[in-house]
Amino acid sequence: MHFTLRCHLCRAEYPPEALWVCSQCLGPLEVVYDYDAIAPLVSRETIGARAKNLWRYRELLPIAGEPRTGFHSGFTPLVKADRLAARLGVRELYVKDDSVNHPTCSYKDRVVSVAATRAVELGFTTFACASTGNLAGSVASHAARLGLACSVFIPDDLEPAKVVGAGVYRPQIIAVRGNYDDVNRLCTQVADRYGWGFANINLRAYYAEGAKTYGFEIAEQLGWKFPRHVVSPVAGGTLLPRILKGFEELRTVGLVDGELPAIYAAQAAGCAPVVRALEAGMEFPDPVKPQTIAKSVAIGNPADGFQVLRAVRQTGGGGAMVTDDEIIAGIQLLAETEGIFTEPAGGVTVAATKKMIERGTLPKDESIVICVTGNGYKTSEVLTGRGPAPVLIGRSLADFEASAAAPAAPATTR
Repeated sequence: MHFTLRCHLCRAEYPPEALWVCSQCLGPLEVVYDYDAIAPLVSRETIGARAKNLWRYRELLPIAGEPRTGFHSGFTPLVKADRLAARLGVRELYVKDDSVNHPTCSYKDRVVSVAATRAVELGFTTFACASTGNLAGSVASHAARLGLACSVFIPDDLEPAKVVGAGVYRPQIIAVRGNYDDVNRLCTQVADRYGWGFANINLRAYYAEGAKTYGFEIAEQLGWKFPRHVVSPVAGGTLLPRILKGFEELRTVGLVDGELPAIYAAQAAGCAPVVRALEAGMEFPDPVKPQTIAKSVAIGNPADGFQVLRAVRQTGGGGAMVTDDEIIAGIQLLAETEGIFTEPAGGVTVAATKKMIERGTLPKDESIVICVTGNGYKTSEVLTGRGPAPVLIGRSLADFEASAAAPAAPATTR
């Protein structure tokens, strides 16, 4: 086993157990690896010969034995988005599309696959989470596959489709009167009192490592090279700094050379503690009360906010926040140019990318990857009344030709 735990702040080391807070400084714990031992075990050829799922990078993931779930998760499309690039006025643009991730259509299937495998290794029989929606569905799905008891805690105003998407797997669903931060505080107490395995609390160090596979795949799918810029949505802060960590690890073990990308944070204006901290030059984000349609990124007190800020500044990146109207426009722009229907979190990323290009924060002549992390069919109600109305006609050709749907003149027969 080539990994252990270490405090992100004071660097104290701990055994790889169900620990999440440093007992000395209360800093977050993270997984660290013996890269000298790992480097001889990995090569482009070895990875390329494996199944196209997140476990193709298993030496750089924190499990002691064999994977237990996630055998069809990960390795989602990296779409060369030429039509969107033309609309935004940039030369080279890609969409890393986790809206089609298996089995629950969000990037959470990556982190949950790792957390669930580690939960089984550590002897947990109840798998749980605090969630803004996508995580609840993923935890419930993977728990069902593993035969674990499951409880998911959600805010009581969650989108109905996400509640259904979790409930179909028959977990216990606990809706808390409050926002995500209220839910998370309660779950911390439950984890401590009842000894349940919470994916994003006492298993968070392992859970977060699954997010690195998003970055691993971007580099591999670009032919084992880095893009120049990556734009990521920020909620609790798991994804963005682990994309960077994934890139750094690929360099460390000799799989990719070159300059690391600049990383950019995208947030909704109604919940933008990280972007506001960036703009104010703060080391830690101040908590805010979320008020946005983008519920999956509505976390006012991001657990990894400090790490997000450090990653953005370290790489020379930046950030932008966008209004709810801009989020809707971002969803529609991605759909009409690339045929990808994303949830509001993806609309945040698209709209923030557009804003940063217009400001000159993102250059127009260098490669950009934008991160789409969830599927729009889970949150379709945000577009209700905004699309074209159906043209209602009768059943005959004459009815069609008399309607506004018919072209001005029929095509000529060749």
